[in-house]
Amino acid sequence: MVGSVPVGGDAPITVQTMTNTLTSDARATIDQIRRCEEAGADIIRVSCPDVESTAAFRQIARAATVPLVADIHFHYKRALEAADAGAACLRINPGNIGSSERVAEVVRAAKANGCSIRIGVNAGSLEKDLLEKYGEPCPEALIESALDHIKLLQDHDFHEYKVAVKASDVFLAVAAYMGLAEAVDCPLHLGITEAGGLIGGTVKSSIGIGNLLWAGIGDTIRVSLSAEPEEEVRVGFEILKSLGLRTRGVRIVSCPSCARQGFDVIRTVEALEARLSHIKTPLSLSVLGCVVNGPGEARETDIGLTGGGNGKHMVYLSGVTDHHVQSDAMLDHIVSLVEARAAEIEAAAPASVAAE
Repeated sequence: MVGSVPVGGDAPITVQTMTNTLTSDARATIDQIRRCEEAGADIIRVSCPDVESTAAFRQIARAATVPLVADIHFHYKRALEAADAGAACLRINPGNIGSSERVAEVVRAAKANGCSIRIGVNAGSLEKDLLEKYGEPCPEALIESALDHIKLLQDHDFHEYKVAVKASDVFLAVAAYMGLAEAVDCPLHLGITEAGGLIGGTVKSSIGIGNLLWAGIGDTIRVSLSAEPEEEVRVGFEILKSLGLRTRGVRIVSCPSCARQGFDVIRTVEALEARLSHIKTPLSLSVLGCVVNGPGEARETDIGLTGGGNGKHMVYLSGVTDHHVQSDAMLDHIVSLVEARAAEIEAAAPASVAAE
């Protein structure tokens, strides 16, 4: 458990991100957390590099509506402070914080405060002895590091942990996770670390994380992008939605457009994504520029829009041809239809649960 959020087993695969504000600036960090919560983040990590950060952490944790993970490197006292300040989980490598007694102190603090621990192995910060042994970061080195850290926690009778073996190289990360999944039976936190910018990082993360999830490996994910944290959350959910593992918000099916399009598909989809981002209810919307594939896709979605001639476009509801809409009213009309359909689904949900 990370706070109230279950990780592993039959629990839904959770989506995480990490703040990039100065943690000592509680107001800025809380504001960023709020945006990530609105995007759907299940768990949010917050770096705690100094005393000022852990001092602000208490206020931040109280304001957050999702569990927070305190990101700790080297300084074991920051882990003790963060645990006392309300962290639901500590991201720490036990082997990097010093003596066995220091590890024991962190374990005691975690147990006393109901914290779980994430062991975070990274190809960019492997232990010197492993680099000397293997010559370079490789799957075997990442796995050995993870197993060493796991043993330190188990030696102190601590078992509420999850593990990550991240690398910026997709093949290295995937191979390490596959090997680790064979070696341990604990929740795995997936990520392609330092993946890059929004487009490049999304592609790399989708290939790596998607590959592992397709193989049944992974319990929680973080898409590491050089972009705003809420973008990481959105990409994470898109990966899960594409694999049918989570449903949240509007799934838009749209064409790349061509000369046959009856309206500007690209600009329309951009506008719809922005205007429908507040919808959390799972539903589908097809937006296609012409009648080649438009009617077929509309049959499979809750709401469909297919481009027609003379600025007059067909609207489908539940896969059935329903009515036409003119270009100048199209955006507002589709948004209102989606909002109404989402409200219907939400209103019916309690009744269906009661009926079950």
